[in-house]
Amino acid sequence: MSYLCGMLLLMPRFSGVPLWLKQPKVYLGIIATVFAFFTFVWNYTNPPYLYWDENYHVASAQKYLNNVYFMEPHPPLGKLLIAAGEKIFNANEVDDSFIGTDYAKELPADFSFKGYRFFPVMFAWFLAPLFYITFLYITRKPLWAFFLSFLYIFDNALITHSRAVMLDSTMLFFCMAMAVLYFVLLDKKESRNAFPLCSLLFGICFAAAITTKALSLIMVLLIPLVIVHLRKDATGPFTLKLKNFDWHKITQFVVLSASGFLIMYIAVWQAHFMIGTRVIDSLPDNGYYQASEEYQALLSNGQINFPLMLKENLGFLAHYSKGVPKLNLCKADENGSPFFYWPLGARSINYRWETPDSHSYLYITLQSNPVVWGLALVSIFLAIVLLLGSWFIPGAKKLTYNNEIRIWLGFWVAYMLAVSQIDRVMYLYHYFIPLLFSFILFGYVFMELKQMGALKLTEKRKNWMILVIGGLIFASFHFFRPLTYYEPINDDEFKRRMLFPLWELECVNCENQSLLADPLPMNQKKK
Repeated sequence: MSYLCGMLLLMPRFSGVPLWLKQPKVYLGIIATVFAFFTFVWNYTNPPYLYWDENYHVASAQKYLNNVYFMEPHPPLGKLLIAAGEKIFNANEVDDSFIGTDYAKELPADFSFKGYRFFPVMFAWFLAPLFYITFLYITRKPLWAFFLSFLYIFDNALITHSRAVMLDSTMLFFCMAMAVLYFVLLDKKESRNAFPLCSLLFGICFAAAITTKALSLIMVLLIPLVIVHLRKDATGPFTLKLKNFDWHKITQFVVLSASGFLIMYIAVWQAHFMIGTRVIDSLPDNGYYQASEEYQALLSNGQINFPLMLKENLGFLAHYSKGVPKLNLCKADENGSPFFYWPLGARSINYRWETPDSHSYLYITLQSNPVVWGLALVSIFLAIVLLLGSWFIPGAKKLTYNNEIRIWLGFWVAYMLAVSQIDRVMYLYHYFIPLLFSFILFGYVFMELKQMGALKLTEKRKNWMILVIGGLIFASFHFFRPLTYYEPINDDEFKRRMLFPLWELECVNCENQSLLADPLPMNQKKK
């Protein structure tokens, strides 16, 4: 640890380096971003095959590229960006193979994912510096922020899902951008320039998040939270007396964030309506997706009625969700999982496998890094223990980060309560938003802990702890990397990674391990 710290401290002494780069908080952030490039971006076109929801999103992107009208169960922004990536790179000579279907199947020869996967991968990469900035705000220690950012940079599940034509990394980027802006708004609320700019960006990011996936609506809870912090004495005891609020700042925040939200929200949907003008009758409902007669007339005349079109597109989202089947663990090919499984990293999803030779297999599997998800779960448990202890143990000291722990634990609980009411099948990656909350919570819990039993947690000991945590995360990431990067692995090597039965990891020749239900037998496994 001392050697590592010494090397990091020596870095600013190199000559020819700009002054701003000599700050530890800057160069450690750059190093974290470089690490994330190699985990998220490097060789992102592998595997060169469609898997999971890529079949849907590639087809949607091609409709945008060819001005085809369609409705979809997700808002437009994520798919617009996927199409923009292909438009920028133009990596495929033919980009209309799937405009007559909602589900792409057989890829054309020499099909390239370079453009289609570009923006999901870029947003996943740029999430790393956002986490570093967040942990820097929490700890005020660059070295701690650097190692805490490993929670994101080296999580196998986040990496696997983000290196594909998916929507989640885009949504997570804007959710995390809102969290960063929350910290900046509180830090810069007296700034005449930074505060209004961040307020505007806050609204823009919120609109970008919910026009990517509806699950990001949970981030609306940050709005009243910012308002509560805009009191004249935000450090004093909380009171609802109107005179204690800084109404000038609150008005400025509400007006600018609402303006940014409306501009972004309207722009995204307007782009969707303007691009999709061509009706193809091989698509559902002869290409009209249950649009009303008035809507169909607008399409025929090349006109836009924004309120009507928005209403019917949002109605289609709700209609589609009603048609999604419920979770059925008795199905042999069921990939969904109950929400209470998710904090344990269960259930894993085998996105794709193939046989390169007779001795090994290639897998793309949504498998958590157990150290990362274990620490996230521990942060939830310790947060509850710390809060209960401070409330009920006589003479207990007030927590230094009492409000912060309550806030982020509350976000986690609110999300889990909300998804518990959803009737349709849900999947492990639907836990990504509360997983990010638990990462932030871990930072506060780590700062709050002063003693473990008889052991006092001095700053020096915490330095060693954070180094060990970073090392364990990195080692666990490498242990599971064959399932993340489509690398050859045989059955015995796979079985060594089946550490926890609730994950229900399945190799080609493995038996099902379900503990909740006995799946009905299938004649053969699906590839």
